[in-house]
Formats: sequence, structure tokens, C-alpha cells
Amino acid sequence: MESEHKLSLLLKDENLSGDLRAIARKVESSQRITVDEGILLYEKAGLPYLGVLAHYIREKRHGDCVYFNRNFHIEPTNLCVYDCKFCSYSRLIKQRAEGWEYSMEDMLKLVKKYDAEPVTEVHIVGGVLPQYDIDFYTKLFSAIHQHRPDLHIKALTPVEYHYIFKKAKLDYASGMKLMKDAGLNSMPGGGAEIFHPEIREQIAKDKCTAEQWLQIHEEWHRLGMRSNATMLYGHIESYGHRVDHLERLRQLQDRTAGFQTFIPLKFRNQANQMAHVTEVSVVEDLRNYAISRIYLDNFDHIKAYWAMISRSTAQLALHFGVDDIDGTLDDTTKIYSMAGAEEQHPAMSTQELVELIKQVGYRPLERDTLYNVVTDYQDFQFPEKVKSEYYTLPIIY
Repeated sequence: MESEHKLSLLLKDENLSGDLRAIARKVESSQRITVDEGILLYEKAGLPYLGVLAHYIREKRHGDCVYFNRNFHIEPTNLCVYDCKFCSYSRLIKQRAEGWEYSMEDMLKLVKKYDAEPVTEVHIVGGVLPQYDIDFYTKLFSAIHQHRPDLHIKALTPVEYHYIFKKAKLDYASGMKLMKDAGLNSMPGGGAEIFHPEIREQIAKDKCTAEQWLQIHEEWHRLGMRSNATMLYGHIESYGHRVDHLERLRQLQDRTAGFQTFIPLKFRNQANQMAHVTEVSVVEDLRNYAISRIYLDNFDHIKAYWAMISRSTAQLALHFGVDDIDGTLDDTTKIYSMAGAEEQHPAMSTQELVELIKQVGYRPLERDTLYNVVTDYQDFQFPEKVKSEYYTLPIIY
């Protein structure tokens, strides 16, 4: 493997410090790095070093494969009872005139809109409002499942479930079992933000705690089901806060093995209450992807959203531990553009996404939600003139 050769050369570099050499040897022998070593990587490791280690791990796990999927997204509302300081998307109830509130009929119409399309997943996540309660969502999931049984329902974050279950006076285990029985197939990873209370209290006060977020995922995993995890980085957190976040995820994954994918989410500073915080550089984005890949040794996949970080940065990220760049997009979800992402009107056809992956030497694989391969596009020949087909990308999960 190319990455194995580069790691060998790195270990022979006489200028490499002893502590970084020790971490590289751990990676070579598939040993777990510690919390202190994770912090050390953030503080001392350069981008080329991190790229070699992360790509070595990525290549051992996935070879030259890059995954994406075709799905559509439903956002029930952008109104929310919570007031997260980093959020450019949601509006408070008193700002109702600036928002929307879909009925169940509205959402089922959106599902039916894609009946003739080869999508494999519907992704449902949005703001938190009292009317979107346990009765509403169990009926919605059941109706979607009855209409299109093959469509994978990935829906709602622990922030939403915590509110719903508390309102219904249900414990997490009973609530998640009810959702599974209604047709829920998997959970996205949103609402994690930064787990450490020192930061969480400042940017996401009042919504579920880190412990509650983790407990809801754990109950879901105990049912034999899968979910994703995220981390919002690049705002007021320290490197120690990032590693604390990764460590809590790694510990839960040790217990349950229920997480599929980790998605680092870059803080964007447009039109929110943290607009004064400067966004981190692309170099820091790539460093964060790489360290996530190195630290989370029990996660199969690391995902980068091309619509959030730009197409070119997503291509670069594939050399820094990332193996999934999600999917095609038709701009029906606003969370990226409203926060100031490079792609203000993001849209890519399947053909364009496949070509994006091939341009940097990787094998494009369309997957379903559980990473079963739907189509291998390595040798696929698209017609010279193809009608662009756009599908929506999951928000941030």
C-alpha cells in the first residue's frame, strides 16, 4: 500500500520527535492512542504527519473506496424552543413569521414526491416544538413505512427525542423501543455539539446534556440498531474539549459497537449569535478529520460533507482519513447556506459526484444507510448527455 510506504518513511525521519514517533508506531501496530496523545496531536502534529497516519488507517479499512448515498430530506420545522448560539437555521417561536411548520400531510406529500426516484433513505430532523410529539412521530414513521417499506427512515436527534420522551413521561428505553416499532430504522448524529459542560452551557444551554445524548444512543444500540455521531468544532472549544468529546464517543462505542459514522461539523459564523467568532482554516479542517480518524479506532467511517466545506476541500479530506462524502443535493435543506457555507446553492448530480471522487483517484461506491453497496461506479459509463438527478443530503448527520 502507498500509505504503508509513507508511514515507513515517516518512522525513519530523524527529525520526528520521540512522542510523535511513538504515536506513529501505535498506529502502525493498530494500538489505541490515549487522551494525552490525542491532545498532543492537536498541539504538536503537523498536517503532513497527520495525513500519513490517517490515510494509513483509512486505506487499511477501506482501500480506495469512497461512499455516498442518495436520499431526500424532510425538515418538519425550523422553529425551536431552544436557542443555540451557533445555529443560523432555527427561529424562536416568537419569530414564527420567519419559519415553517409542516403538517403530517405535508411531509407525506414530500415522501410521495420521490416515489419514482431510486432513493434509499429519508432523513428527518428539524426544530423542537410541542406539537411534534411522540404521537405525531410514531404515526408519521408508520405512515412512511406503510407507503414505501423499502425506504430507510433515519430520523430525529437525541435533542428531539429527549424533549418528546420528557413530554410523554417516558423513559429513554421505552421511548426508543416505541420508535423502532413505529418504523424508525436508524438515528442521525446531530445535537452532540461539544459534550464538555464548560462549552455546552455557553453554546447550547437548556437542551439535552452530553450524558442524555449518549444515553439515548446507547438505548438505541441496545435494540440492535445503528446511529451516527457528530462534533461541532472550530468555535470557542479547546483541543482538550475536542478530545474529551472523542473519548466519550469511543467509550460508548466500546460498549455497544452501534455507531457507524463520525462526522466532524465545521462551525460556520454567518447569521448567528456567534458571528464574532472567526472560522478555522481549511488546514485545521483537515487536521481535525485526520485526528478524528486516528483517535476513533472503533468507528468504521469518517464523513465529510462537501456542501458544508466545499467540493475541493472534500476531495482533500479523502487523503486525511475521510471515506464518505455523503451524497447528491438539491438545496432543499438550508442549514449549510444559511450558516455561510461555500456552496450557497449546493447541487450535484450523481454523475458529477462520481467524477468528483474519481478526479482524486478513488473508487465511488453508492451505498445505502447501513453501508451495503448499491452501485459500484468505478467502471460505470454515463451517457454523454444525462439529465441531472438531484437528491437531498441529510442536514448534518
